[in-house]
Amino acid sequence: MSGAPSSAPSAPASTPSPASPSDLQWNRANLIGLGFLHLASLAGILWMALVQFHWGTLALGVLWYGLGCVGITGGYHRSFAHKAYDTAAPLRWFYLLFGAAAMQTSALVWSADHRDHHRHTDDDDDPHSILEGFFWAHMGWIIRNRADRPGPNLDRVQDLARIPGFQWQHRYYWPIAIVMGWVVPALIALAWGDFMGALLVAGALRTTLMLHATWCVNSVAHTIGSRPYSRAISARDSLLTALITGGEGYHNFHHRFPGDYRNAIRWWQYDPTKWFIWTMSKVGLARGLQRTPVKVIAAARQQVRSADAA
Repeated sequence: MSGAPSSAPSAPASTPSPASPSDLQWNRANLIGLGFLHLASLAGILWMALVQFHWGTLALGVLWYGLGCVGITGGYHRSFAHKAYDTAAPLRWFYLLFGAAAMQTSALVWSADHRDHHRHTDDDDDPHSILEGFFWAHMGWIIRNRADRPGPNLDRVQDLARIPGFQWQHRYYWPIAIVMGWVVPALIALAWGDFMGALLVAGALRTTLMLHATWCVNSVAHTIGSRPYSRAISARDSLLTALITGGEGYHNFHHRFPGDYRNAIRWWQYDPTKWFIWTMSKVGLARGLQRTPVKVIAAARQQVRSADAA
């Protein structure tokens, strides 16, 4: 699959040397931005509790959370970063708009960073290696930069840059993110007279919760759960993580088979993104859904069992 990281298991991880304080530089823009988001989120909670509570505003926040979530999990992650399936233009533009609304950088930057994570899982070039600590994997890598690590390599996403829409979204990311993530829901809330409440709840609080949910894929999903498909990587399968992340919790499977459009392979496992992608394929908006052959999955499981028994 063109542009997708290899589905072969990673080599056994070696523990990197933690960066010393002198190697770390504060990312002031991210630090200020995240500080603002968390304060505005608190203001949103206080607004609903003390000033004006409206069910419409709360429902709008939940809706925008869901739209942004699928923009990241179904679009940025499984389609763009891993090329696990192709999208028709309407679905691609939906992902680009609501992925921006999630405020997790442009699709090109996000995908480049994520491909680096899969290429270098658990080694010193992993941008958010769990071996450097839970907090670092969760959000430390966002607010502090290692001097020896450059930013995401956009050369890794030239396949995406050639597709209509990606360069545009990258160039105008911030205006798109602000309009789609904050202005549009606030304008919708004018229908019931809660413009400010929507800015704080559907804008700030929703964005903050989504960021932490996504970061849990880097931290919780590399800490809690089982490793039935590969012991060579820290990624783990966990229902708890799936619930936190909107279906991205079967992470050991995903790291072993990153080109599969599914994160969970059992019908009963929680993976709403898989169900959304499958539904889109039935109406012609998603195509070329990649599935790892059952025999290959079974062989990976047997390899782990045999290693455990040895």
